[in-house]
Amino acid sequence: MKNINPNALDSGQIIRKQSSLTASHHRQIVILASSKKMTPVTSIKRISSINELPKHYKAVLLDQFGVLHNGIEPYGPQSISALDTLTAMGCKVLLLSNSSRRSSGALTNLQRMGFNIASLLGVITSGEVTHNFLTHNLSTLPGTTAFHFTWSSRGAISLEGLDLNLTTDITKADFILAHGTEAVGTSVDGSDPTPTSVEDMLSLLSTAASLPQRPPLIVANPDIVTVHGNSGELRTMPGTLAKHYANQLSLQENNNNNSADTNTTNDLIMLMGKPASIIYHQALELLGNLDPSEVIAIGDSLEHDIAGAAAAGIESVFIAGGIHRTECGMTSDDSELDEEAMERLFDKFNCRPTYICPMFQ
Repeated sequence: MKNINPNALDSGQIIRKQSSLTASHHRQIVILASSKKMTPVTSIKRISSINELPKHYKAVLLDQFGVLHNGIEPYGPQSISALDTLTAMGCKVLLLSNSSRRSSGALTNLQRMGFNIASLLGVITSGEVTHNFLTHNLSTLPGTTAFHFTWSSRGAISLEGLDLNLTTDITKADFILAHGTEAVGTSVDGSDPTPTSVEDMLSLLSTAASLPQRPPLIVANPDIVTVHGNSGELRTMPGTLAKHYANQLSLQENNNNNSADTNTTNDLIMLMGKPASIIYHQALELLGNLDPSEVIAIGDSLEHDIAGAAAAGIESVFIAGGIHRTECGMTSDDSELDEEAMERLFDKFNCRPTYICPMFQ
């Protein structure tokens, strides 16, 4: 496979400047352990609302699922007003989302929920980064035939205009594209996908990992799970597929079953969103190349929002009431957080936020 050196990932209103990112910006499966001693959870500053943040931050990288809303509706009027609060504080607010959909769809959805999208400088979704990568860098991949994991009930993902061919035989794919975890795509316009269980998807990826020439996997949404609805239900996202494929590739490498394939696991899995650095480079560029110390990230995923920000040198606010709600001991939006549980959680993901806030409010 050729070395990847993306050109402009431009999308009009979303990403405006040219970037010269290398393949390493895409490939980040594990945040490496820090040699520094971790800050005890009791020493991390607690805030009860966003307006308690210091005033030196000039910009905010804001997550949406698990922070602004639960995928269906906002977390009450306080989450809507908190977005306006950030703007009133003089911050540029950039929505940075691991949604596999293009950026314009995120804006439409937020507006439908009642958020003031005029408060946003713009939106960068991992789906937008994926689309632009395929637009500008398709020739860097082994070929143009893709096997597509996609959505069905959550809404089709169109690949029109990308000069791709689709196959439903993963052994014939030049690369694998993961937008969703509900179906296998059969057409570039997204129509008539074949419903497929996550278990069957994992089995297909195991097959791909055992091939003499293992196809690269492009992950349009690196999240492992996301919140859905008021019940706090967690739904499986494409990052789960990436982790499984990484494990299977590593097993094959350890068994030397693919000696003809010189690509490593790190070469073959390309994350197009958080925690990979590609999306942070694009965000800082869109913010006018602010120093990372002038930017703060707000998110609910330790593995993606908090660890990704830390790797980019950006401070962060951990919203405890998102995907880690139960693990943090939250039984209601205003309940006390379990200190020992959070300590274990932070150790598990080997990261520490700068601030902890129960909800985005």
